[in-house]
Amino acid sequence: MAFKVEVIPSPKTIIGTRCHWDEHMQSLYYNDIEGVIFRYDYKENKVYSATIDGEQTIGFIIPVANTTKTCEFDEYALGLGRRVGIVHWDGISSKAIIGPIAFEVEQGKDNNRFNAAKADPVGRFYGGTMRSEKCGDIFEVAAGALYKYIKGDGVYEIVNNIYISNGLAWNEEENKVFYIDSCKFDVKEYDWDRATGDFSNERVVIDFSVNGKNPGFLPDGLTIDTDGNLYVTAFEGSKIFKVEPKTGKILLEIPIPAKKVTAVAFGGPNLDILYVTTGAKDDPDNENAGLLFKVTGLGVKGFPGVRVRV
Repeated sequence: MAFKVEVIPSPKTIIGTRCHWDEHMQSLYYNDIEGVIFRYDYKENKVYSATIDGEQTIGFIIPVANTTKTCEFDEYALGLGRRVGIVHWDGISSKAIIGPIAFEVEQGKDNNRFNAAKADPVGRFYGGTMRSEKCGDIFEVAAGALYKYIKGDGVYEIVNNIYISNGLAWNEEENKVFYIDSCKFDVKEYDWDRATGDFSNERVVIDFSVNGKNPGFLPDGLTIDTDGNLYVTAFEGSKIFKVEPKTGKILLEIPIPAKKVTAVAFGGPNLDILYVTTGAKDDPDNENAGLLFKVTGLGVKGFPGVRVRV
């Protein structure tokens, strides 16, 4: 397979992550955990970035559904500590403006933060937490959880005892959802109830551990193609795995010239470009680390990101 990995002209990130392809805007949204949001404009082949006054840590960015434009601003849901805040940004300016807080989780767990989130195929919010890296060994305490939020209804815990809540991907046709807790070194599958959004019948799709131990990388980001195959990033592993979820077989390894490979999403006009974020932290001598990449020639297509209802 003659796929090609290329760097997109982009700012270096400390830990770039959370790819969301917005079909309407023909743009990829992502963020740096260290307080920056980005928009890659496909037509311009250019990345715009913004910061938010008073917010040094951002867990994710997801465009908000059914918003009415106020002047030049669009709305985005951002992970701000244990809060999900609504932020206004025109996609160009260097400053975004924080608006209302949609909800907050884990009151009293001041050392926890949101780490990753996505909308399911009907627009429900799913996001998970972790204990801050500043508190010590990430393998020490499973202090996080995965939550579902339904606007006008509330917040529900879906999965608990989580170390680092990370990748999510849905197979809408088969009513399945896939989920990664990075420190468990695997990808899990659940039955997904479209009506309620609940998860059930947990099953391990693929276990990357070596005799139950750290394989030298953490599974991190996750997306799915229209054939139902998964794409799992290897944080500290410089690659992406293409996995057939029914058998757990690795179909392809895509090398990425950066150690910290974080998130993936299909995008582009034909949804056949795999976008990849990376981080430069602890990889100072690699000129590619922290940049945005694209993989073309994979011969598959994916799904656009779903705007979230918050």
